[in-house]
Amino acid sequence: MSGPMRWALPCAVLLLAACAGEVRRPDDADGPSARVLRPADVADAIPRPEPRSRYGNRSPYEVLGKQYYVMDSSAGYQQRGVASWYGSKFHGRKTSSGEVFDMHKATAAHRELPLPTYAEVTNLDNGRSVVVKINDRGPFHDQRLIDLSYGAAVRLGMVADGTAQVEVRAIHFEGPQPPAPAVKVADGTFLQVGAFSDRNAAEHLAGRMMAEQLEPVVIQRADGLYKVWIGPYQWESEIEQATRRVIELGMERPHKVRR
Repeated sequence: MSGPMRWALPCAVLLLAACAGEVRRPDDADGPSARVLRPADVADAIPRPEPRSRYGNRSPYEVLGKQYYVMDSSAGYQQRGVASWYGSKFHGRKTSSGEVFDMHKATAAHRELPLPTYAEVTNLDNGRSVVVKINDRGPFHDQRLIDLSYGAAVRLGMVADGTAQVEVRAIHFEGPQPPAPAVKVADGTFLQVGAFSDRNAAEHLAGRMMAEQLEPVVIQRADGLYKVWIGPYQWESEIEQATRRVIELGMERPHKVRR
């Protein structure tokens, strides 16, 4: 995208590089754990009342050109559909809720349920069930209802097949849940969305950020690179919204930096 270019020079900037452990390469292959994991090794998630996550509950949000709306409540949710699973490719990376994904635990991703939501998932082919904590977004595939962690898939006996027909029943806690507390970040906190050896590439990204109203944008040459930052921000909620938008644009998760 193009747009009017304006930025402060020389100022600190932000890089669109992923946080440590979150760099996704095209040749990454998803798969099972390198260690032997048996159904008995995977414990049910323990349902408990929790405030909505500060991350991952923006509504609506857009992925691959399609808008999704987060439900106001999980109360009464019960659906049947196809479950898939994800594992080693995302192990150790942050989920949409900000929690680190552990493929060996009973967790899941869902497009519309609030984060977090606890749910009982039953494999309709063999009757096996598992209680999961839904802390991530996905699967962004029209024919699938839920994306389970590798551990949850082991519990349901669906790893080999890859998918299974399941029933998902949300475990809802009565009464309003407390909102996530507002958290202030340190002064001078930015999000780094890109770093380039070529200035034209940095200017192109800066223009794209402004066209998407992710601004102010600043560029600075440092460590032999032209770095692109957006911000500064005062609140974690602002950082969450900007981070989600960057990811929705098909880019890697930006990381926080300070000037």
